[in-house]
Amino acid sequence: MSLFDSLGLSSEILTAVNDLGFQTPTEVQQKSIPILLSKASDFVALAQTGTGKTAAFGFPLIQKINPKSKQTQSLILAPTRELCLQITNELSQYSKYYPSINITAVYGGANINEQARALRKGSQIIVATPGRMQDMIRRGYADISSIEFCILDEADEMLNMGFYEDIVNILSHTPPSKKTWLFSATMPKEVATIAKKFMTKPIEITVGVKNESTNTVRHEYYIINGRDKYLALKRLADSNPDIFSVVFCRTKRDTQNVAEKLIEDGYNAAALHGDLSQNQRDLVMKSFRSNQIQMLVATDVAARGIDVSNITHVINYQLPDDIETYTHRSGRTGRAGKSGVSMILVTKSEIRKIRQIEKIINKIFELKKLPSGIEICEIQLYHLANKIKNTSIDKEIENHLSIIEDVLGEETKQNLIKKVFSVEFNRFFSYYENAKDLNVLDNSSPNRDKFSKGEARFFINLGGKDGFDWRTLKDMLKDTINKGDVVSKVDVKEGFSFFNVDASLESVVFSKFKTFKLRGRNIRVEKTKKNFASKSRNRNNFSERVRPRRRRI
Repeated sequence: MSLFDSLGLSSEILTAVNDLGFQTPTEVQQKSIPILLSKASDFVALAQTGTGKTAAFGFPLIQKINPKSKQTQSLILAPTRELCLQITNELSQYSKYYPSINITAVYGGANINEQARALRKGSQIIVATPGRMQDMIRRGYADISSIEFCILDEADEMLNMGFYEDIVNILSHTPPSKKTWLFSATMPKEVATIAKKFMTKPIEITVGVKNESTNTVRHEYYIINGRDKYLALKRLADSNPDIFSVVFCRTKRDTQNVAEKLIEDGYNAAALHGDLSQNQRDLVMKSFRSNQIQMLVATDVAARGIDVSNITHVINYQLPDDIETYTHRSGRTGRAGKSGVSMILVTKSEIRKIRQIEKIINKIFELKKLPSGIEICEIQLYHLANKIKNTSIDKEIENHLSIIEDVLGEETKQNLIKKVFSVEFNRFFSYYENAKDLNVLDNSSPNRDKFSKGEARFFINLGGKDGFDWRTLKDMLKDTINKGDVVSKVDVKEGFSFFNVDASLESVVFSKFKTFKLRGRNIRVEKTKKNFASKSRNRNNFSERVRPRRRRI
């Protein structure tokens, strides 16, 4: 029995829930579903993106639909085509055991006549973007004069995108008796205006605190000179080899330029902005969802409605103009119970914006140093070693072993290891060995903004593949070291991680992990070395601004 059984859902929906593998309802689902099922009233829910809002309104909506009537009974408005399609797909899964319920997606960039034909066949639920819905009403293709429910999903996003007049016009075609359910991550004055104008004494629930960021996201910022912003972006990518991220820029031009530079420098990147055709956007999103793209560079408008649950990082290449937009950006990671990191690249003059955002979302941002070139080399070597260790051996290799042994037979094991790593690594190391420090210290807030000194940084052979994220690994380290809240700057990679403790606790860390085992496996902790490798006198001094095109490792 799942916890969904206690929410009052029908057996048909519970069977669909079981098919989908849902076990425990999220907080917004626990709070919303019983109210929406039992009370005939308007409703406002404030909850972050990625908290399960579609199921929160989708389950009770499907249960309240009359499948015997082909009349349109519900309209769901969403800000983007991507979110419109996502909601339609999820509702179709939820209504699997209600075969008579038809759901039609209505959005721009697709054939309007085909959408009109689908509506004529009878659709109890329309999921639409505001612009295309207006067009459908104007042409007489859609009749929403008798709907019983209207859902505004991501209401703040729609209003940020300038859809206020569209929403007002659409709602003017709906009956006063309908029930309006409004779901939003934040509650700016425009959303409050919509609620006041079109809702009557709505029941309101809040998951967390209004405008507060989710606890699954860690917020970091890096102070740099403006001219070094792109170099800093590459360091963030290189110090997180398994990164799967959205990089936010303010303008379409900057988005395209940054994406083109990343591609030229050998990263798996792509741009997503309003100047792309619908087909181009679809191809980019298909590649991103299948992890063929590691860094999706996007504008805020283009990224709205993206629902990819395993995004590891959000990188704010440029801060947005308003705080609500930052909340939506950071909400792209840390979804579905997973943890994520929101990184911000700022100049000293922008630090005041960090303080403003902290106050609104009720989170403290951690000032971090961009890693040095040598530190990045160390991370990449660990990553390469883990990649080699975990690579499965192709059976075809067996047929060619004799040739390989003829060539390499006289090499020692140690020499072979050095040569294998050198083949993959030399150009990478050459690029970073003389790299400058990009960090800028902020002296305006001495208690918060100076980098902590007297800390020791450690490597541990546990990572994402062992089921850890930065939260769970930090908890495990704190419990093991048993000296209070002494662990900081936990960076989890796929096969290993790094963490900091006060230098005075160095011996404690080594003693605690000397014979430490996890699930029968020996866990190794090592202090990272500042001098990763001696600099060769014969190496060229590569500039970070003109670097050789290289293969990511």
